[in-house]
Amino acid sequence: MKTGRNDPCWCGSHKKYKVCHLAFDEKLERMKKDGILVPPHKIIKNPEQIEGIREAGKLNTAVLDLVAEHIKEGMNTEEINLLVHEYTIKHGGIPAPFHYKGFPKSVCTSINDEVCHGIPDKNRILQNGDIINVDVTTILNGYYADASRMFCIGEVSEEAKKLVDVTKECLDAGLAAVKAWGYLGDVGEAVNTLAKQNGYAVVEEIGGHGVGLAFHEEPYVCHVGKKDTGMLLVPGMVFTIEPMINAGKRQVYQDEDNGWTIYTEDGSLSAQWEYTVAITENGVEVLTR
Repeated sequence: MKTGRNDPCWCGSHKKYKVCHLAFDEKLERMKKDGILVPPHKIIKNPEQIEGIREAGKLNTAVLDLVAEHIKEGMNTEEINLLVHEYTIKHGGIPAPFHYKGFPKSVCTSINDEVCHGIPDKNRILQNGDIINVDVTTILNGYYADASRMFCIGEVSEEAKKLVDVTKECLDAGLAAVKAWGYLGDVGEAVNTLAKQNGYAVVEEIGGHGVGLAFHEEPYVCHVGKKDTGMLLVPGMVFTIEPMINAGKRQVYQDEDNGWTIYTEDGSLSAQWEYTVAITENGVEVLTR
């Protein structure tokens, strides 16, 4: 049923439709008629929801800060898992990965040629020269926030350090490409262009995603794209940017034994950084990093 001008807005803001999203919807309808892929209402967050995600993001960032304080050579990845789990619970949150579709731990720890979804293990000891991605997703009061960081253990090779640094630069390039009434393809083009300039490859099969009211929502955020293509970016959208950059070729495979961990097919190093971002009328806000 069509929303009337004086009806409560569909976004849940409790404002009248005519002062909330009427003009927004009219603009989307015009663009849709021009063949542009517009986002569905269900993924547009209202200010109250964005505030909830922002609070979850503060806790998520604090968890990663805690990991940064403690991670070191000789530590096993189960110790990282315990740090994340206990701190999150103590502060009123829930570690989103724990038992998500059968995932056994509260955080992903991906080392060297592990692209993502590495499973913490008391027998996996961090060695001098390792690079590791720690991926944290936190639920707080029903809202989700998601971010990951890379850590260099001890003295890493110049090759590994460059990959970690350039991957962070790719993330920031993707972030700089985000703006209201731009396109998802802008993000992918920015990330892929910088990665290729440095001789690296971008994983295409796994990417960012909408987040906030659930762990994974629309849209899928591919980190390879073409400017001015893909879904329209509009205020109220919340999603992750999380490029996975391989030092070698882009091809990957999944661990058949644990059913989760993704590796580079050629055994080359891989790195990933991740933010959760919200699009606003004035730009973009990083909700957790």
